[in-house]
Amino acid sequence: MKSISVIIPAHNEEKYVARCIRSIKAAVKYYGGQVEIIVVCNRCTDRTAEIAEKHGAKVISNGDRCIAKVRNAGIINATGDIIVTIDCDNRMTKGTLKEIAFLLDTGKYIGGGAPIRFERYSVPLYLNDLLCRVSFAVTGLYCGIFWAEKSTFQAIGGFVEKKAMEDAATAKLLKAYGKRKGKKYTVLHKNVLINSTRKYDDMGDWLYLKLMLCNIGIFIRAALGDKRGLDKLLDKLFYDYNG
Repeated sequence: MKSISVIIPAHNEEKYVARCIRSIKAAVKYYGGQVEIIVVCNRCTDRTAEIAEKHGAKVISNGDRCIAKVRNAGIINATGDIIVTIDCDNRMTKGTLKEIAFLLDTGKYIGGGAPIRFERYSVPLYLNDLLCRVSFAVTGLYCGIFWAEKSTFQAIGGFVEKKAMEDAATAKLLKAYGKRKGKKYTVLHKNVLINSTRKYDDMGDWLYLKLMLCNIGIFIRAALGDKRGLDKLLDKLFYDYNG
């Protein structure tokens, strides 16, 4: 059985890191093989590292304001044959690691993502869920949990180091690399990513629609090349968010 490294980027995630690790450990029991859990503490000032170590994770530090670089730092320190990434406030279902190992072992797949299901639902969250399903089905660029052999990530240079939309860019790169190798980029069929609703709980379930409407000028300027406003918005939503 191939060994697996699970990479968890974390910025002040003391409220969520334990439950994320517990979900991984449940998947480890179901898998039965060797699995290491690596928490990449990104500018953490709370007890994230302490809690992660208490729950048996390997902890490394990173200071980049770029989620792709944070994930890449974890990959560099990983010893597993297979790399799996999951955000710290999310959870995996118990068959996730077993299914990933099985799909890679068939030799048909270069890697893939996972279906996303919210941990609770409302009308706007159902709409978000539908939008995700449609966009994934149309593009085939499945995200959520990322998984592939470590050698594959090394071959493509790791995650595309963009401050936003790095997930779609990396999925596109993996898909293209797989095509050259005669393999498909796919999605888990029996397991899902349980997606946190923390930001919706904090800022309302219509959060992203409101952001689009209230910041349309920022998005237009970013499309024209001025990304200063967008960078500030991304920092607020992701890189400095402690909700």
